[in-house]
Amino acid sequence: MKIFVCIKQVPGVSEVKIDPKTNTLVREGILSVVNPNDRNALELALNLKEKHGVEVIVLSMGPPQAEEILREALAMGADKGYLLTDRAFAGADTLATSYTLALAIKKILTESGSEEKYLVICGAQAIDGDTGQVPPELAEELGIPQVAYVLNVELNENKLVAERKFRAVEIVVIETKLPALISVLNDINHPRYPSMAGILKAHDNSKIIHYDADALNADKSKIGLNGSNTEVWKIFSPERKGDRVILKGTIEEIVLQLCQNLKKDKVF
Repeated sequence: MKIFVCIKQVPGVSEVKIDPKTNTLVREGILSVVNPNDRNALELALNLKEKHGVEVIVLSMGPPQAEEILREALAMGADKGYLLTDRAFAGADTLATSYTLALAIKKILTESGSEEKYLVICGAQAIDGDTGQVPPELAEELGIPQVAYVLNVELNENKLVAERKFRAVEIVVIETKLPALISVLNDINHPRYPSMAGILKAHDNSKIIHYDADALNADKSKIGLNGSNTEVWKIFSPERKGDRVILKGTIEEIVLQLCQNLKKDKVF
């Protein structure tokens, strides 16, 4: 059985800079890291590998430097890494991204002669776009069921049983047949750190397999900007409004001032 984990390289900063002329994120000179939620997805896959002996395959779409996060995933314990990299993929929205990822998964399954039993695990969302659209769109492209906001999962032969967060405090248990796709929340686990032996192996003996548009036999009208139906009009950092208010006095006086300020601002 194969488990595919989709990971993304994102800016490793809490505040991003935006080019005022192009209205795009400034990525030059900024540290890039594995999207935090995707680390939870990988940790779940590695836990299932230890329990069931499955093969863990990590995929990422991005520029050549995205190899770094794939090697980090290999150092953590993943078995294979695939990078979907091509200038034709640039500017992809979630729809074009999902289409491209689906092509890669289908290609890997076909080449391995295994098209029945597999699981795809994604993080619920990425911190740079925060849309949460790729997992459901990828499931649709693959034609498989999806379970979102997963907090716990068990594999049982050809079935998957997932505990899904529903509303604020409710948990729903969902059972579905494989193949399937799940997206996980960040409180499902605590991702491990790569071991020294894992780091050495990932950089010395592990090969990252590259797929471009031709290798995937991709329809050029469905990838990159050509396949993106989303039109971004403008990206901007919201202006900070209001000044800080420092309350002084005894606890009782501070509480009274706070309540008065909240009423004044019509918070309650």
